[in-house]
Amino acid sequence: MDLTTAAGLWLAVILSGLYHGLNPGMGWPLAVSSALFERRASALWPALGALSLGHFAAMLGILLPFSMMTLLIDYEREIRIGAGLIVIAMGLYLAITRRHPRFLARIPPHRLALWSFLVALAHGAALMLVPIYLGLCAIEELDQGHKAASALMTTTTLALGVAILHTIAMMGSGGAMAYAVHRWLGLQFLSRSWFDLELLWALSLIVVGGIGLLTAL
Repeated sequence: MDLTTAAGLWLAVILSGLYHGLNPGMGWPLAVSSALFERRASALWPALGALSLGHFAAMLGILLPFSMMTLLIDYEREIRIGAGLIVIAMGLYLAITRRHPRFLARIPPHRLALWSFLVALAHGAALMLVPIYLGLCAIEELDQGHKAASALMTTTTLALGVAILHTIAMMGSGGAMAYAVHRWLGLQFLSRSWFDLELLWALSLIVVGGIGLLTAL
């Protein structure tokens, strides 16, 4: 996958969404739990919708400030390098500490959207999109003659598109996983099938940050 092209970067947006959806740390087991508690498979979908809403809000919460920063065209390269370093630092922190923030455990189960929003921020899921988004901004660089308002509208629309596409992919893979576990695989699948996802997640942040750093350099 060539991350120097727009097609490659949009594919990365989709693949990162699929990856986030498959990761149980992003919440699909909570949708399974909701369906089992209510004893009906249809309860999966409202729970997944709430998780997706929170995830989408977290993506926008991180991407929108960067969409405004891309207006500083003279510092575009420095911004991309800084974003890559932040993502790498987040990955290293998670790899070393290997601990979930305690406040996440205090959120009631019915507040899935809030939980999803906070976990996407705390685990760096939203940060993972930043190098990809900034790469798209660089490829679709605005003409210097554009007015600031027009430029802001363009970069904000791009951030919205990235967040929407990523969340759709995340909901698709997470929903498929939740349905499969609820319908066929059972909860035992979780305890025997998942390896050290915390470490894998941390390493994936480091890799994405490194790729963003290399493309900026």
